[in-house]
Amino acid sequence: MYQCSRAPRRVAFWIALLAAFSVGSAVAQSPDTTIESIVSLDKFEEAVAYLRADHERFVEDIIYINEIPAPSFGEGPRAKAYRDLLQSHGLEDVRIGPEGNAMGVRRGSGNGSVVAVLAHLDSFFPKGTAAKVRREGNKLFAPGVGDPARGLAVILTIIRALDHADIDTESDILFVGNVGEEGLGDLRGSKHLLLKGSYRDKIKQFVTICGPAGAPGQWPITNAGIGQLRYRVAFKGQGGHSFRHFGRANPANAMAEAISRVAAIPVPSSPKTTHNVGIVSGGSSATSIPVEVTIDVDMRSESSEELARLNRAFLAALDEAVAAENARASQTDSSVEVNTELVVDRPAGSTATSSRIYQIAAASAEAFGLEPVARTAPSDANVPMSLGIPAIAIGPGHVYSGRSLEAWTDVDPELTLEANGIVLATVLGLAGVSN
Repeated sequence: MYQCSRAPRRVAFWIALLAAFSVGSAVAQSPDTTIESIVSLDKFEEAVAYLRADHERFVEDIIYINEIPAPSFGEGPRAKAYRDLLQSHGLEDVRIGPEGNAMGVRRGSGNGSVVAVLAHLDSFFPKGTAAKVRREGNKLFAPGVGDPARGLAVILTIIRALDHADIDTESDILFVGNVGEEGLGDLRGSKHLLLKGSYRDKIKQFVTICGPAGAPGQWPITNAGIGQLRYRVAFKGQGGHSFRHFGRANPANAMAEAISRVAAIPVPSSPKTTHNVGIVSGGSSATSIPVEVTIDVDMRSESSEELARLNRAFLAALDEAVAAENARASQTDSSVEVNTELVVDRPAGSTATSSRIYQIAAASAEAFGLEPVARTAPSDANVPMSLGIPAIAIGPGHVYSGRSLEAWTDVDPELTLEANGIVLATVLGLAGVSN
């Protein structure tokens, strides 16, 4: 287990090891050896000591960031503030990209490959949600205070610790406050970064700092991303009076038939696959045949293949429901049509627990005495996973009730040091230490 003060014999052992194997050649070492080498460095101990001393500034960063509203599609003010923070921390190529991501790079000494480290800017909560932080001892209360504000603050304290300890890395580290992680944001920030951004061909490893606290003694590592498709479906017809035009094709009938057919679509329990009609709306009165009714449908799966299969069955169910209603009303010279809008398309993906990136994160957790636990959940890591880029999501620390108006995060100094130290070790294990 990593400790801030280690016996001289252990330090001497690792100095001898480092004389034979450069820490900068981390890829040639096993993940366990890589992390043991890094946490045994005097500079790592200096960086961790800085993280401890930086605690109050870290807490102030959380509060400052959280109190700048940033609903999905309204991240602009927080993005500008975060860009300015990255600039003040001495990063290069600091900017807000075309999609709205705030980013900057800490240059490495190696071949120009990039480790991307992200935390999302947008909050789950809608525009107008109060974001004022209330502090009670070591607890901070406010919507969004743990997710995403704490993750964004983790990045800043990590940069400061690296600079304070004068740690150089082999790979460039691209730090990003990205837009569009929540809800209808549809991972647009990470999609742009990896599909269209200027670093898209250089990013070789991807870590996003996002997720809830684990059980006591555990450190969750998200290595599988749940795929998601969300549709807004509109059934449209001529409308009419419920008595005078009785028998006309009715969009509500087609909708009801579609809901019934979707509910009957079989899905496997493993890989877990689900479908849900969550919002039903439309019509103007009980005495009118509606012109339009809509449903919002959410479909998810741990498997991209199962999600594609479910999608085909879903679209077929809509067509069958409309055909059935039009057949019923065939004598009335009226018809119903269906229009679909795909509003969320999050690809499924996974990173093997045997992969180097997962093993580096696991070894980092173990170095601080925590048990690494693989986790499946949606995150910005879905995108790189689906593209075959090694990717994980790790939590920023102790975050609770993340999507509740009573959300809170525990900033106990020792727990905070533990979490931030694990993130620091993980980043260094992936980027390699060159000095």
